[in-house]
Amino acid sequence: MPELPEVETVRRRLEPVLVGRTLRDVEILDGRLTRPFDPSEVAAELAGERVAAVERRGKYLIVRFETGRVLLIHLRMTGSLLVARREGLPEDPYRRAVVRLDDGSDVAYRDVRRFGTWLVLEPGELDEYLAARLGGEPLAPAFTARELGGRLAGRRAPLKALLLDQRVLAGVGNIYADEALWYARLHPLRPGRGLTPDELRDLHRGVRRALRKGIARQGASLRDYSTPDGDRGSMQDEFAVYGRAGEPCPRCGTPIEKTRAGGRGTWFCPGCQRREPA
Repeated sequence: MPELPEVETVRRRLEPVLVGRTLRDVEILDGRLTRPFDPSEVAAELAGERVAAVERRGKYLIVRFETGRVLLIHLRMTGSLLVARREGLPEDPYRRAVVRLDDGSDVAYRDVRRFGTWLVLEPGELDEYLAARLGGEPLAPAFTARELGGRLAGRRAPLKALLLDQRVLAGVGNIYADEALWYARLHPLRPGRGLTPDELRDLHRGVRRALRKGIARQGASLRDYSTPDGDRGSMQDEFAVYGRAGEPCPRCGTPIEKTRAGGRGTWFCPGCQRREPA
């Protein structure tokens, strides 16, 4: 957390706030946010930049400036952004940075566990940086079931672990991997290799369905995640399997089970997600 749907929700809420605005002042309160770079130097570099676009790639939030430079934000486990329009920001012991805009608005970054990162990249550096870390963008029109099959071909690792690998699919995390596999009727411990063309199409559709549903519900608010306006997402109210061990599968009624895959807690239905292919 946050995963692609949460980051996309943040992007959509921040876009009208940031685009066209100038960063009048930037205060970075936690050196871990920009390490190994000095936070005061990063803040000074950002001050005066005018925002041209707010984009997303995988779980990264991309703030593009008119100079061609980029601020790359990764929320990691507990990072979030909050917008305050003129009324000021509430007290918060977990605030790690504040951006003051030229229209009087503030954008605060908070992070309970302090794993999030801010990185300033110079013009031309972004594509190479992301290409070394991310695979296909699962909601892009160009990302097909055939391309997904190529990324899984020959892989012995469990499907769940492969979906969590950002070099295979950018933006999918623990929640939406479990939901996608349930939609596809595939067991999370099935190896990546050996899926039939029909199973690959089901997995491709399952990933997209899970992510699109998450975006439509503005993400899942389990602990720290909220939108920049302070709203909670509602995807957690519609999980099919994630976090529902012992409850009936909404499709077949079999009690949902929990296992581990890729080092993560993993929920699935043993009734309609069989370990062995039919």
